[in-house]
This record gives sequence, C-alpha cells and structure tokens, in this order.
Amino acid sequence: MSNDSTPSAAPKAERLRVPTGVARSESVIKNSIFIGTVGRAEGVAAAEAFIAAVRAEFPDASHNAWAYRLSAGPQGLIGSSDDGEPGGTAGRPMLAVLEGSGLVQVVAVGTRYFGGTKLGTGGLVRAYGGAVREALLDLPVEELVLHRLARVSVDYGLYGNLQYLLAKQSAIVEDPQFTERVSMVLAVPYDRWDAVARLLSDLTSGSIDLDRCQIGERYGVLAEPAA
Repeated sequence: MSNDSTPSAAPKAERLRVPTGVARSESVIKNSIFIGTVGRAEGVAAAEAFIAAVRAEFPDASHNAWAYRLSAGPQGLIGSSDDGEPGGTAGRPMLAVLEGSGLVQVVAVGTRYFGGTKLGTGGLVRAYGGAVREALLDLPVEELVLHRLARVSVDYGLYGNLQYLLAKQSAIVEDPQFTERVSMVLAVPYDRWDAVARLLSDLTSGSIDLDRCQIGERYGVLAEPAA
C-alpha cells in the first residue's frame, strides 16, 4: 500500500480527540455513488487493516481512496492515496477534512462507484471531501488525556486516605501489591502531576519524589474527580 505522504513521528499532545466507533455516509452525484467510511486507527498497521476491510467490503468499486491522520502537528503521522483518481482529487481532500476535524487516530476511506459521468477535478474534490465530512457528523468521539505513570509505595496506614485524596485529583490507582508496604502504579493526568507530587510529599514527609518514580506515559479517559 503506497502513501502520498511519508509518515513521521510527532511529540505527544496533552489531549487528543479520537473516534470510538465507525460512521458511514452515502451520496449520489451525477450517477456516481460515493461512500465515506471513517473510524479509528491507533497506528499505521491498524489504518492499513481498516482500509483493507473497506476494500474487501466493496471489491467491485471503481476506487477506494483513503486518508489517515494518526497524530497532529507539523510532524504528524499522516497518509493518503487517490487510488487511481486524478492526482490530488481524493486522498488529499479527505485528509484536509480529517485535519480540519481536529481528530487524531482517525482513518477514512472514500469509495466510488463510477456512474458514467465525469465530475472534473473540482467535482471530485468536493465529492470525496464531502463524503468524509458527512460521515464525521455521525462519528462518536471521546477526549483522551495524557497520564504520567509512577510506581510508589506507602505504609498501610496511609493507603486508605491516599486513595481518597488521589481520586479527588482524578488520579487512578492500579496494580496494588500488599507486602510489607502497599506498592501501586499511579496514572496521573498531566495537569494534576504537580498537585499529586505535593500531596505525596506532604503525606510521606518528603520521602516520595514523584518525578523520580515516573515509569512512563499513556493516554486515557479523564476520571471524574471524587466529591
């Protein structure tokens, strides 16, 4: 599968809007049927699998052009293909619509059944872009927040109160292990990190330095803070 643009890595954003399902539109323009299918892909392999699945669904289509936007920014991970349509009339217009949506980890396929009447360059751009734009109207999405992960351990006497205080900061306690002390992984929203670091330092008389305990990052849905 060839790309019209070369993917490259991009720095992590603090918040992402991503699809949570698949949506589809269908329209008829001068006897040609245009079908727009949009869904989620977390990486290039997933995008290619999505495109292949749509092609398999419409194997007799005249064209299955596609575009994906997996990450944002000047170095964002993107790709597109006109799949035999005149250059720049299918994949690139769909990519422009995806970029305008603000979504990432998103892939679109524009399927065309040729109806015998040529649409011209402008007509194709409008048709393929419109197919994706209409599908996006019904696409379910969610916002993901970058969480920093840290492994910490505390005395048993602090564990119950700490769970409550962390929940007020929308931090998530994972993988608790109960030995001589309670060891756990904390998933802390990026903008609550400093507050949680102060909280842990205060509760443990400075024995926990959260920055030194960090073990990674991941995206997740922001938990509702405890009342």
